[in-house]
Amino acid sequence: MAANGSWTKSLFVGLWTVLNFCRKLFFNIIFIFIVVAILIAISADKKPVSVRPDSALYMNLKGQLVIEKEAVDPFEQFMQEAFGDEPENPELLVRDLVKILSNAKQDKRIKALVLDLKEFEGGGLDKLREVSQAIDDFKLSGKPVYAIGDYYSQNQYYLAAHADHVYLNPMGALLLEGYGRFGLYFKDMLEKLKVSTHIFRVGTYKSAVEPFLRNDMSDAAKQANREWLDTYWAQYKQDVAAARGLDEGNFDEKLDVLVEKFDAAQGDFAQYALSNGWVDALKTRSDIREELAALVGRDETEMGVNTTSFYDYLRVINPPMPDMSVSDGAKVAVVVAKGEILDGDQQAGTIGGDSTARLLRQARMDESVKAVVMQVDSPGGSSFASEVIRQEVLELQAAGKPVVVSMGTYAASGGYWISAPADKIYASESTITGSIGVFGMFMTFEKSLDYLGVNSDGVGSTEIAGLSPARELDPRFGDILQRSVESNYTKFITMVGKYRDMSPEQVDDIAQGRVWIGTKAKELGLVDELGDLNDAIAAAAQFAELEEYDVVYEHHKLSPQEQFWKEFFGQAVVWAAKSQFAENNTPLMGMVKQVLSEYNTVSKLNDPMGVYIMCLQCKVH
Repeated sequence: MAANGSWTKSLFVGLWTVLNFCRKLFFNIIFIFIVVAILIAISADKKPVSVRPDSALYMNLKGQLVIEKEAVDPFEQFMQEAFGDEPENPELLVRDLVKILSNAKQDKRIKALVLDLKEFEGGGLDKLREVSQAIDDFKLSGKPVYAIGDYYSQNQYYLAAHADHVYLNPMGALLLEGYGRFGLYFKDMLEKLKVSTHIFRVGTYKSAVEPFLRNDMSDAAKQANREWLDTYWAQYKQDVAAARGLDEGNFDEKLDVLVEKFDAAQGDFAQYALSNGWVDALKTRSDIREELAALVGRDETEMGVNTTSFYDYLRVINPPMPDMSVSDGAKVAVVVAKGEILDGDQQAGTIGGDSTARLLRQARMDESVKAVVMQVDSPGGSSFASEVIRQEVLELQAAGKPVVVSMGTYAASGGYWISAPADKIYASESTITGSIGVFGMFMTFEKSLDYLGVNSDGVGSTEIAGLSPARELDPRFGDILQRSVESNYTKFITMVGKYRDMSPEQVDDIAQGRVWIGTKAKELGLVDELGDLNDAIAAAAQFAELEEYDVVYEHHKLSPQEQFWKEFFGQAVVWAAKSQFAENNTPLMGMVKQVLSEYNTVSKLNDPMGVYIMCLQCKVH
């Protein structure tokens, strides 16, 4: 027995020694990996960033236009920069593009502007319009603007249309298909999985939960969506036609017309685009290179032409150093509220009830801040988190600091809830707003578990105890939740009526979850003026009686854990998963990603009471 015990002890000691060695080896490998990465980054033979004399500003835009970038783990960002990797979902700050174009207009080193949009993913019309206006302003310098492309998507072409010279590859294509709202519907799938979906809602047009109740879009949702989509498309056509000097009837919305013109172009997409007047010429990459070289000369750049890239120019005029130019005088603070509204603390790119309220509180506690502009770009989300933010807006106003809202692509449902108390609301003519309605949703899996032979049972001190996704929902408790949703809807329309000088009945007439576009929202009294962020800033300054002021952005502060270790180890598995999905771009994988995206949108909703003011249908495709 003693020998056996000694053998067992030796076995455990040996296993522990092996495990301890593996643990140390694992962390040593990670440490060596970090050190090597740092050495590579430091010793990399990189040419100093500079603006080339007499060059063309090469706007090789990659990603989607946003008013605030998603938070990126600092270590991941460092590794991307060290090894020259691209972020998985690149983003472009609208204000960066506007600043670059404004600066380049006056920069004598810049002789022309080249728009290479093949990796540009676009954005809402409000953002596209702001960038295109900056391009038009650049053109006032007399410097030529070229748009070059093998293909143009609809979003890419919106910017390209503002160039002096729009070139398309002879083997390329351009097709303007309009806007649509098509989603996935999961009713049959959930039934096959035996999932019980419990929906509580108010609003005839509150279609956010339809994908879980139906297999198709309801007639009411189609009616509401068609109205704002038609207006959205009309604005696109008007803007592009004006930029190109074309008739608005030159957009082929009927397939019969498209087929006829396509036949006349002998089945050639590029020739079709040229015949329609959408592009000025069909030119190969070599043709374009020669034309640009004749203008600015040759160089050993990516194009073989004397160019300064967008990213180099951005680093020159916007170095990664704190802005020391802000004076100690009066300020108008901009608080960005972008993304879904979730409860608690959220990172940049998502609205958190606590974190966004904290930004508003920072502005309130800063004595130099005299007014606040809240830049809202959100389809809504948690009812509770929205109310937390609204209360901070009221606190700002109580402190004598006016609040003006600038609505972006979306300011619907919860996005409207947090906007309503503002002293003045500005919206873009293409802003998607309204969607004043409330819903609650959660799923229970008692039938799914029963099918698998798993059951839940027990006892509780009350009839309420034991609420669980594993158990059937008592209809009486479901009735309580429905009443809660109705109560929140009453609060919503009453609150909007108070701030918009309307009766609850008047608000109800234009509410019911219906989505409105900016121009119509102004007619209905949901917004005060059509304008952009600059208009909102000017209005805030006027409310505060400021003649001279600086504009500052309130920023999220990263915790030490976010800055390094915690997020680093959290990203290790994510990197592995990303690499698997990123390398598979088949149509089937695209469908899988879409389904996962639709699910992820719902799965991260975290209102404490499961009550949401959100417009899931406010996406444009």
